[in-house]
Amino acid sequence: MEQVYREVRQLIADKDFETLAKLKIEAPLRFNWVKEIFEGIHVKDTPDASALLWTDGNDVRKYSFKVSSMLSNQLLNFLRHKGVFQKDVILTQMALDPLTWFTILATIKGGYRLIPAATILGVHDIVYRFGKLMPKVVISDVENASKIEEAELLSGNTVEVKIIAEGKREGWYCWDDIEKMSYEAQASETWADEPLFLFFTSGTTGMPKVVTHTHLSYPLGHLTTASWIGLRKGDIHYNISQPGWAKFAWSSFFAPWSIGATIFAYAHKGRFNAKDTLVQIAKHNITTFCAPPTVLRMLIQEDLTAYQFSFRECVAAGEPLNPEVIEQWQKGTGVLIRDGFGQTESSCMVGNLPGSRVKFGSMGKPLFLYDVVIADDEGNIMPDSEEGNICVKMTTGKPNGIFIDYFGEPEKKKSVFKHGLYYTGDKAYRDEEGYIWFVGRDDDVIKSSDYRVGPFEVESVLLEHESVLESAVVGSPHAVKGFEVKAYIVLAAGYHPTPELANDLFHFARKNLAPYKMPRLLEFVTELPKTISGKIRRVELRAQEAEGKAKGIGPEWEFGYVK
Repeated sequence: MEQVYREVRQLIADKDFETLAKLKIEAPLRFNWVKEIFEGIHVKDTPDASALLWTDGNDVRKYSFKVSSMLSNQLLNFLRHKGVFQKDVILTQMALDPLTWFTILATIKGGYRLIPAATILGVHDIVYRFGKLMPKVVISDVENASKIEEAELLSGNTVEVKIIAEGKREGWYCWDDIEKMSYEAQASETWADEPLFLFFTSGTTGMPKVVTHTHLSYPLGHLTTASWIGLRKGDIHYNISQPGWAKFAWSSFFAPWSIGATIFAYAHKGRFNAKDTLVQIAKHNITTFCAPPTVLRMLIQEDLTAYQFSFRECVAAGEPLNPEVIEQWQKGTGVLIRDGFGQTESSCMVGNLPGSRVKFGSMGKPLFLYDVVIADDEGNIMPDSEEGNICVKMTTGKPNGIFIDYFGEPEKKKSVFKHGLYYTGDKAYRDEEGYIWFVGRDDDVIKSSDYRVGPFEVESVLLEHESVLESAVVGSPHAVKGFEVKAYIVLAAGYHPTPELANDLFHFARKNLAPYKMPRLLEFVTELPKTISGKIRRVELRAQEAEGKAKGIGPEWEFGYVK
């Protein structure tokens, strides 16, 4: 695989995407990305080149490829010393700490399995993960360690090895324990198709499902992400994403490090600040940049012309990119920002490539590892300009970045792999030139500030409140966030809509849900629209909410503004 990565890197640098599309790649039986690519190419060829540039706005730390390898080897040796064996499970919950990157390197090299958990997740989210797949190791930071400890108590399970990112904590190992280990470590022999990542995601008909990626699917698949971004060796790449989300693995790990670029990380404290972020981008000469439209909408509110940028390529993913954002970004930076499409279940599948003609509003064209088609529910390919399901042909025999299954839920896998296709759950159409135009989700997942919220989970919590008979949760259009979470509530007998009850429901949700999942808007209704089989028609509620927003009709109750 080393030669494949070298060829792809050169073709991306040359913008020879026509040859890249024809590149023949065969899936190996064994593959360890750290051994063959990170160490086999970058540590070997450019050991002193910058791999990670980390800052919190004051302190600045630089880690070369060689040093990153040495530190991850120390962690790997420590885990082995503590009896953590190949295929054991590690859960991480920490902010943008350098240990995040060393942990992923150690996980891959040691043949472990990783559950990345975002810092915004609450105790009950961790308990749910413990119930699905109990980790042998947890690596966390001071801000999140108490969640882990409380989750242990609530679940009745005990984590064997707990490691704190910085400082010391009773019952936890710290870096002082790890740095005593050797800088050298032997890589485990890993099969290409064995599980590596287990991402918990959200759906509409149940609790979070577990997307399982292999030692090949993400490490190889994200060569498409690198091609879409247009990464080159020597770039300083900044992707705005937090550890725990698949997008972090996309563009804050595999895409840049597969090419040999430097990853930039800005570990700011508190809420996102557009001005501070722009200062860091200019100060550290960021050459390639990726951010969700939610963030871009905040950045373009600033005077972009006041900064001296070093941008060469800029991309956006996570939700459809508004043409106005594209225009404002290009006007302020001089660089065209390009759209792309992918999922937790894949790498970047469709994108507008560097130097290609961009049609504003289109996601672009299929990327080189993916044979993307628009098909109906029976697997028939749709004519151009007709809406259908975004699907990937799985019968081509070539490897790609598609996941292998939903852990512990084989029936869910069957629902998306059928007719020789993988069904993404998204709707789109293809024009006569091969550009793909996104229409919308085929389910009801809410995209709020680049977070995915499954309505079922929120509704389930609301139903635990004694006053709630029924609830339905949808996305309400928001100028910056894209959508806010809104709950429609049917009250139980004996309860009536009051400001006090609205406040009580908001705070009940806040107590029992991660902050990004809790409803920010609430409306009491006497009944919910349903199908003849009794299923809630959220599509009607979404349309009703969108129409109301367009007419300037405000919410009945809004969190923080209930009098």
